[in-house]
Amino acid sequence: MQRARRAGAAPGPRGFPSASAEGGPGGGRGPGGGRGPGGGGEGRGGGVGRGGGGGPGAGLPLWGGVSGRREAEVAALGLLLLLLLLGPERGRGGAAAPAATDPRADTGTDTHTQPHAAGDPRTPRGPPQRWRMSQGDANPAAIPHVAEDIQGDDRWMSQHNRFVLDCKDKEPDVLFVGDSMVQLLQQNEIWRELFSPLHALNFGIGGDTTRHVLWRLKNGELENIKPKVIVVWVGTNNHENTAEEVAGGIEAIVQLINTRQPQAKVIVLGLLPRGEKPNPLRQKNAKVNQLLKASLPKLVNVQLLDTDGGFVHSDGAISCHDMFDFLHLTSGGYAKICKPLHELIMQLLEETPEEKQATLA
Repeated sequence: MQRARRAGAAPGPRGFPSASAEGGPGGGRGPGGGRGPGGGGEGRGGGVGRGGGGGPGAGLPLWGGVSGRREAEVAALGLLLLLLLLGPERGRGGAAAPAATDPRADTGTDTHTQPHAAGDPRTPRGPPQRWRMSQGDANPAAIPHVAEDIQGDDRWMSQHNRFVLDCKDKEPDVLFVGDSMVQLLQQNEIWRELFSPLHALNFGIGGDTTRHVLWRLKNGELENIKPKVIVVWVGTNNHENTAEEVAGGIEAIVQLINTRQPQAKVIVLGLLPRGEKPNPLRQKNAKVNQLLKASLPKLVNVQLLDTDGGFVHSDGAISCHDMFDFLHLTSGGYAKICKPLHELIMQLLEETPEEKQATLA
């Protein structure tokens, strides 16, 4: 009993009484008044006291323990149970974690890296921005994107800047835009023979996808010029996209041209077979062409030129005489493509009476 009387009162957590009783011959004082001869602690809410002394003002024991030490143990256990019931977040005074229905919560949607804000053409190198990919949402092959400078020499951007300057200095009647199939065409004799006399510009960059061409066209390569014919040849490098997405990316390019250059007539060259022997990429490119045959007629001022001019032999093989690396064309391979292309361009360059009248107006 002496040890119980000497035990000091330890402060309890906010909203709860102290864990040990305060002893003394004078008795405890409760808010309800009254002093008793027995030891009692200060009570909460109407004179409920600690200890067991009787008297007019003495309250009933709150924890029911025999000594202050027992009450302290019970109080500690009660506090621990309360913290466990409230959970780790609320127990520390923090907010509960957002539920799945909270709009701030992770929705588990796919991600995509968006282009930089206006004024900076570069792609951010931080974590990807979250975007939603579901039916009716954006096609990843139709989102403009800067080509990644993997080698670190900035050649892609340098070529784009040169093309933008060409738009300011030259007046082409024909514009070619696309990937290496377009770029290498300019290094071939057939370019100088068939297309240079038509005042043609070549905006081809090796490795480009539909996304890269879209970005270039949106950022200066369709400004300050009024070509009559625009030839688009891109899509075989879209390795990460399905055939449906690739076809959608090509359609997005055509729609952009229709918006920025409404006077231009667009020729889309079909994707060529690739690889020496049959492979999934051949099948994918063939499916892209099939999809374009169905979708392009729904757009204005555009037609598809199927360029598969017998590159695949009866045994399923492609000859290195047509494609020196079974992808890029030799001079003989370009001849199979460019002769029918040149004929079509010449037809489109001939103005109809309505076009002549619009030109004179």
